[in-house]
Amino acid sequence: MSKSVAITIESEFTRVEFLKNRTPETTDEEAKNAFALLSEYRDGGIYVAHYSGYSEWERHVNGDEFVQVLGGETTLILLSGGKEQRNELSSGQMLVIPKGVWHRFESPIGVKVMTITPQPTEHSIDKPNGT
Repeated sequence: MSKSVAITIESEFTRVEFLKNRTPETTDEEAKNAFALLSEYRDGGIYVAHYSGYSEWERHVNGDEFVQVLGGETTLILLSGGKEQRNELSSGQMLVIPKGVWHRFESPIGVKVMTITPQPTEHSIDKPNGT
């Protein structure tokens, strides 16, 4: 059994660089410094990120994703039955995204977010058809 170590989330943000104007076309290489893995967890990990802009669509087929806004604000859009459900989130708020649901972030001003994300993650630049 490995030793557990306490993590101070705010100090972990010193490991990331603010990514300005993220777009669905932003590559993993361009975005890599805006994200940090805090810990492995089950079949995925716990991550922090700091960026502004708009993400691509994504979904996680192996489990629910936990999203907590730690600073700033975002609109977390879930695609359900082909319709967009817009969730306005600001610092201190969280949302659990059900397994397999396509979603994306709109954060024009900027957001600091922590997620517990199962893997693998599927991505789509274009709005997916269906759920």
